[in-house]
Amino acid sequence: MTTIAELPAGFSDKVLSAQTTFRSVMEAMARPGTVQRVTASVGAPRHLMRGAAAIALTLFDHDTPIWLDPLLSETAEVKNWLKFHSGAPVTIDPRVASFALVSEPSALPALDRFSFGSNEYPDRSTTLILQVDSLARGVQYELRGPGIDGGTILHANIRPVNLFERLAINAALFPRGIDVVLVADDAVVAIPRTTRCVGYGG
Repeated sequence: MTTIAELPAGFSDKVLSAQTTFRSVMEAMARPGTVQRVTASVGAPRHLMRGAAAIALTLFDHDTPIWLDPLLSETAEVKNWLKFHSGAPVTIDPRVASFALVSEPSALPALDRFSFGSNEYPDRSTTLILQVDSLARGVQYELRGPGIDGGTILHANIRPVNLFERLAINAALFPRGIDVVLVADDAVVAIPRTTRCVGYGG
């Protein structure tokens, strides 16, 4: 059993680190498909990348239920670290989760298991934080949508490989939908619900 004293540290400078991480996430959301960096110094438990850990400490709190994938939910160190540093309650029901933290993308559930929000409150949807292998190399995705001047190219190694096919449901749901934040170590890319993948290749 992991004790509090054995848990990895959170931010080395809580206020400044949260501010810089928040700016990185907001910049990623404003410029979909572009790679942003999380520069904050943060301790992270097993199976949680530095970028995902920093985002968790910045966005999670006692009012944001979180859903963890099987690997994370079965890792006591992760659950205890999140509870101690953020106070966010962990839920087993993805439909009530404000955030879903996924370390094993191949085990990502069907998106309709999460909350899409409502027409009155589209912001009450689940934001998916998905750890991926790389945001610098891999498949070439062409993305279009608000915040993108014409189109942008994202090179990424993403699992599940049909992620963008699954996200196509957002077009029919708008203004409801799922926002996604991709994380590879300290690199972050946002795929808001308004972003579309119009082509991809090797």
